[in-house]
Amino acid sequence: MRQKYVIAGSGATGGSIGAFLAQAGQDVTFLARGAQLAAFREKGITMKGTAKGDFRVFPIKAMTMEEYMETPDVIFVCVKDYSLEDAIALADRVGDKGTVVIPILNIYGTGERMQRALPRMTVTDGCIYVAATASAPGELTHGGDIFRVVYGLRPGQTAGEATLEKLAQTKADLDGAGIDGAYTDEVKRDTFQKFMYTSPMAAAGEYFHAQAGVFQQQGEPRETFIAMDRELEKLGLAMGLKFQEDVVKRNLQILDDLSPEAGTSMQRDIAKGHASEIRGLVYAVEDMAAEYHVDMPMYHKIIEELKKRGL
Repeated sequence: MRQKYVIAGSGATGGSIGAFLAQAGQDVTFLARGAQLAAFREKGITMKGTAKGDFRVFPIKAMTMEEYMETPDVIFVCVKDYSLEDAIALADRVGDKGTVVIPILNIYGTGERMQRALPRMTVTDGCIYVAATASAPGELTHGGDIFRVVYGLRPGQTAGEATLEKLAQTKADLDGAGIDGAYTDEVKRDTFQKFMYTSPMAAAGEYFHAQAGVFQQQGEPRETFIAMDRELEKLGLAMGLKFQEDVVKRNLQILDDLSPEAGTSMQRDIAKGHASEIRGLVYAVEDMAAEYHVDMPMYHKIIEELKKRGL
């Protein structure tokens, strides 16, 4: 079954998913705006430094959210948290009961939040592992070979046979495009494991004004990352999550495999003076710690300093 995919937010992560799927011959529509959309229309999408090498896909279907009028099988929601309401409005307008929504935001629990706003369709939870940046309008550059999309239904969430077939087909399409499609039945655990990488990397990266290379060396930044990750591990256990591996060790391996120049999107947004995801990605950890009565002194120290900076 050939599915109709739409990428809501065709920046570094969404654009990467769309480019790999489109190159593999899938039906993909890229939703974008501004210079990115203009470049997509003029010259398609160019990928550099990927595990598949450099490639370009042209022509591609690209338009604004407002211009999109089809009914998709799958919507990948790849916007930043502060633009989530736009993606919810899009899904509500174009989706039907057979549409599957897969959010891959950095913020833990996004799928459950979206599901409450979109009761007639299936919204999974999900996340993504990829080191990607928008190096120019219409051009994305990868800083490592890892490219994995994790998604699945939450505990107690039900879906009909047609929806389950779409979820399985999505994995097949991702795998066929060169993306590791991780369709999981432990999505709360698996997305929290990603949060265990993204949150301390963004927080400590901004605290030290440092990129991956600094954290790849022994010293205070790396030890801070490890301490924050261990605190999140304690939080996850308090939440009832059952980890099957040493997640901190795994996250250090992911970190060490990155290009030394790799940073986080939160750091880039703050550096440009743009809105950032710091509230949901970093500060929300204190709320979760209070809810589950977990002491997180390193997180508290970092959060207090970032707030003092006015972030």
